[in-house]
Formats: sequence, structure tokens, C-alpha cells
Amino acid sequence: MPRERKSARTRERILAAAAQVLSRKGWAGTRLADIAEVAAVQAPAVYYYWPSREDLLAEVVVTGQQATLEHVVASLEALPADASALDRIDGAIAAHLEVVLRRSEFSLAAIRNAAQLPADIRERQLVGQREYADVWRRLVEDAVAAGELTADVDARAARMLVLGALNWAPEWWNPERGPLEDVVATTQHVVRRGLATPR
Repeated sequence: MPRERKSARTRERILAAAAQVLSRKGWAGTRLADIAEVAAVQAPAVYYYWPSREDLLAEVVVTGQQATLEHVVASLEALPADASALDRIDGAIAAHLEVVLRRSEFSLAAIRNAAQLPADIRERQLVGQREYADVWRRLVEDAVAAGELTADVDARAARMLVLGALNWAPEWWNPERGPLEDVVATTQHVVRRGLATPR
């Protein structure tokens, strides 16, 4: 039993190291030697847990997608029952930026490497991507149904633009130039001003 727990901890350590390296070096630049160094194991040890480098990195991506989805959904569920549709969009914006920029190296790795994945792994990744897109589609549809989305906005285009902006944030945000809370508030302000029905 202690040996099994140690093995599980080693696996988690390697997976976390892979997320860290993948988020910084990208799919093509991530080497098992770099992951092993961060995890403090010998490189061949990786093959005890995963049959290939690709399988390890694919698990990082899937784990990251799931972490983002679960954090955003949990944040939405924690909102008051009478929260407006735009308040729920605000909540999703905050949750997405928080998990990607602060809470999860896995989420960051998944977002940064989505366009670099090999075709077979990309197919698996698309399943999770569509599930997350559905959350945002429902948020925007609810805003339309509630009359909170301005009539001259294309709902699908709005959704894609918002998600694109959120996913690009890791490429430019630097915590030394301002707190995450300011980025969240600015994003919420820009999106709300762009989507809301004029009063």
C-alpha cells in the first residue's frame, strides 16, 4: 500500500511537471528530459506510467480542459439564483481568467497548445473543447432570451470573440504590470459594454 501511494505521487509529480514544461515550451519543444528534470526523476521512469511522450502530454491537455470546465461551471453554480444573464457572463469571465492565469498550469498548457496538437490528439481535445463551448453558448443564448444582449450583435460571433480574447490573455498578461483582478474587471467592463442592450 505505501508503495502504491508513492507510485501515485510520483505519477502526479511527473504529470504536473509535464504541464509546467508544456505550458512554457509548447508541444514541439517539450522533451521528456525536461519533464524528468522538473519532476526529479530519471527520464525512463516516465515510461512506467505512460507508453509515450504523446500520451503523457495528451493527458495534460485533457486534464487542463477539464479543470477549466469544472472551475467555470462551479463558479456559475455558486452565483445567486437571481443573477442576470450578463452577471453570469461576468462570472464566467472571472472564473476562466482565474483558472488559466492563476490556478492551473494544466489549463494554461491546454489553451496554449490547442493549435499545435497532432491530429489524433486534436480529435480527443475537440470533445472537451465543444463541451466548454456549449457552456458559453448557453450563457449567450440566455442573454438573448432575457433581452440583455443588444439586437445588433451576432450572438455566435460575440461568443467566439469573447472566448478568443480570454484564451489570448496568457500571451500578454504579466502580473508584474498589474493584478489579475484589474484584468478581470476590465474584461468584464469591455464585454458588458459591447453586449448589453442600451438602457
